[in-house]
Amino acid sequence: MSKFKSTKLFDGYSTCFRQWKAEGTHCKYLHGYAVSFRVWFEGELDERNWVWDFGGMKRAKSQIHGMSPKAYFDYLLDHTTIISKDDPYLDNFQKMHADGIIQLRILESTGCERFAEYLYKIINDFLKEETNGRVKAIKVEVYEHERNSASYEE
Repeated sequence: MSKFKSTKLFDGYSTCFRQWKAEGTHCKYLHGYAVSFRVWFEGELDERNWVWDFGGMKRAKSQIHGMSPKAYFDYLLDHTTIISKDDPYLDNFQKMHADGIIQLRILESTGCERFAEYLYKIINDFLKEETNGRVKAIKVEVYEHERNSASYEE
């Protein structure tokens, strides 16, 4: 059985994070990027001869954490500060969030590699439901900018 592939780039996100365990590098400091990510879709063609509708994240019936995928990606990445759940200054970031200084998002860990893994997993859960298993993501690549990226695939 042959499989078709397509890709979609999601961009326009201003995201701030830090990798607190990155001693000896400037990545331990809070810093931001114009984050984007690309998803590689694979599956059989639908009745329109598409693997995945490039606008399908806006028109989806299924949701990610109670939101449309596009709204969730905005919630997660657009003008947000992402902090690892084990960051020793998490309480400070939570106070800044409560005071309206930042929009805090807490994940297991930070960095492009972990963001790629996280997005891969939530997008695949979404695709399985949305397409009844017809389409899956085979790779997610997260870009800090045009020169640095990391990807995740199983």
